[in-house]
Amino acid sequence: MNHNPDKSSSFKSGDHDHKNSVPRTESLKSSKEKDPAAADKNETNEQRGEAKEAEIKYTLEKAWEDIQHFLSGEEGLEIPDIIDKYLDLVEHKVSRFEVPEKSKGCPVPDPEDDGWFHKVVEQMSKLHRHVSTVFKSDSNRGPLINRIGRIHQRVMSYLEDEFRVLLEESRTVEAAADQSPDAGQDQAKEEPNFPGYSKQVLATLNKISKLMISGGYEFECYEVYMVTRRNTIEETLNKLGFEKISLDDIQRMQWEAMEREIPPWVRAFKECANIYFSAEHKLAQTIFSDNPSVAKSLFANLIRVLFLQLLNFAEAVALSKRSTEKLFKFLDIYETLQDHSSAIDSLFPEECAKELKAELTATRSKIGETAICIFCDLENSIKSDTGRTPVPGGAVHPLTRYTMNYLKYACDEYKDTLEQVFKEHSTSKPRDYQGNSQSNNDENQSPFSRHLIKIMDLLDSILEAKSKLYKDVALSNIFMMNNGRYILQKIKGSPEIHQAMGDNRYKKRSYELRNYHQSYKRETWMKLLDCLNMEGLNVNGKVVKPALKERFKSFNAKFEEIHRTQSSWVVSDKQMQSELRVSIAGVIIPAYRSFLGRFSGYLTPGRQTEKYIKFQPEDIEAYIEGLFDGSTSSMPRRKA
Repeated sequence: MNHNPDKSSSFKSGDHDHKNSVPRTESLKSSKEKDPAAADKNETNEQRGEAKEAEIKYTLEKAWEDIQHFLSGEEGLEIPDIIDKYLDLVEHKVSRFEVPEKSKGCPVPDPEDDGWFHKVVEQMSKLHRHVSTVFKSDSNRGPLINRIGRIHQRVMSYLEDEFRVLLEESRTVEAAADQSPDAGQDQAKEEPNFPGYSKQVLATLNKISKLMISGGYEFECYEVYMVTRRNTIEETLNKLGFEKISLDDIQRMQWEAMEREIPPWVRAFKECANIYFSAEHKLAQTIFSDNPSVAKSLFANLIRVLFLQLLNFAEAVALSKRSTEKLFKFLDIYETLQDHSSAIDSLFPEECAKELKAELTATRSKIGETAICIFCDLENSIKSDTGRTPVPGGAVHPLTRYTMNYLKYACDEYKDTLEQVFKEHSTSKPRDYQGNSQSNNDENQSPFSRHLIKIMDLLDSILEAKSKLYKDVALSNIFMMNNGRYILQKIKGSPEIHQAMGDNRYKKRSYELRNYHQSYKRETWMKLLDCLNMEGLNVNGKVVKPALKERFKSFNAKFEEIHRTQSSWVVSDKQMQSELRVSIAGVIIPAYRSFLGRFSGYLTPGRQTEKYIKFQPEDIEAYIEGLFDGSTSSMPRRKA
């Protein structure tokens, strides 16, 4: 059909002029105050216009009443002359909707004007349908039939524009709400006002849809509805931060850019599933209430495109290059798809729901499978840490911090999701870090828990290898103590990791930590105690002074060496640091105090005593207290 290209815009302008025009009484009052004579003349002209409108209205009603006799067959098959008169009146009435091209806008049918325009549309549809059917083979009636068809097309064109303008009204309402001073506060407290139509507008849209469908313009009606609503939904999603992006564009994105798009996508998907889909379904049912099947079809076709567009984004993310830092964004997408899949079953027709459910399941599977691969890639990142430079002071290795913080966050925030992902999408049984199948004792554990334990066992093996980089065995034990303690603290601070590991593994790790502690003391302080051994000091009941002097010299030298070397070593955990100092002091101080008390008297007081007894028990204790904080310090000379 031939439409006026400016018709839609003129409708908007006309509607605006109608709503914002100066009330007629105020306009006349203003005119009278300026020029009473002119005002009287204007009032007379207006009264004449109103009388003419009333005459046309009455004549249209009377003419249609006569035509109905013809339509009902009471007047035979002859077309009465009143039809020409009726058509003249219709053309005159609707001619005010057509204005010169340069003019700005045209009037919109006034909804308060007894609905005359909609009545005319309904009448023209009945008349056109009747004459087209009864006289379609009568060539003599062709000109009149064509005229009826042209006028019918004109009024339908206006009706189509009115339908479009009213459908677009929701965007106008939303824009006005966004500009209000309290818009930001309201949006934080209330659900979105979607789709944003008043009850009056909905009633009018419903009436127009019936008129267009019954008048043979169902295609135009459906097309206007689909295009307008699709544009509105896309604009709404844009406000949420999600913009339509092609699959190719998404795949070409760098991860940083793609990562920024994921939170808006999650929000858009949730809003659609929780609000927009349901609201669109209700809107279609309201506007096309007489055609439930049409309402379902329009809703399904409209939302199907949007739904697949959202899924395309998720699928494109799934195809991006894998890396461990992407895991949690993948899980956000997986949770979103999982939590809102039920919205499809309750809203879409069966066949459409089946199709979309299959698409969603396929996309969710791709996300889930990729998430498993990313999680398992953590093993590769651990194995690839082949650095040969030991961490200074035996401190916690960066690999330990990264791995345990990664696992803790994964378990604290996503354990249930990871459990489900591994349960539904894992295709292989995990193997231990040496490539052996997991033991039967792990059969009762979930697939995710087995993978978690596998990663932690692998970390242990890598740390064991890195401990061999230290030439000093005591420092190697300090390194294993630091890392073991850090791992235990992370497990203790995460009930989810603790649960996945089980109490037995936690106790085993605690036992290994104590072994490293004992090994450190054995390599360092027990060797120092050998200097306080009394064997060989007594010969025939007498103390051998040269041997005693050598024991004191040996003790002093070894203790100074330990302090010099280990003052730069680090014990990161304050509690373990304190426990270690107490443990060392508990071994050394009593033994040294006893040795000193028993043998110091055998040395000549004065210079000899000062030469061989460099430390008092309090000095030893103070120096032990200064160990393991990583601050290298020289041992101060003891004052006489």
